[in-house]
Amino acid sequence: MKIINAALIAAALATLGQAHAADELPLAKAKNCLSCHSVDRKLVGPGYKEVAAKYKDDKGAPAKLAAKIKAGGKGAWGEIPMPPNNVTDDEAKRLAAWVLSLK
Repeated sequence: MKIINAALIAAALATLGQAHAADELPLAKAKNCLSCHSVDRKLVGPGYKEVAAKYKDDKGAPAKLAAKIKAGGKGAWGEIPMPPNNVTDDEAKRLAAWVLSLK
């Protein structure tokens, strides 16, 4: 019985995480992220699924990506720089978590 309860709790937590991650697409649209990025293909910048794959084993990725989202960056994906974005620290963290949740 304890194993079944633990499995149910784990499944519920995973579902909550996916639902939360899915809720960030409107934020990405509102902050014009989708002008240069797509979920699953390269536009000006890499597709978000490509970003998630690149950083999947990097424990520091959420903080790194949140910092890049806020301050911009250059060189990680080529010569075209990503400009700084007008996001709060919380929005940058939420967007980074969302991107990293994509598979």
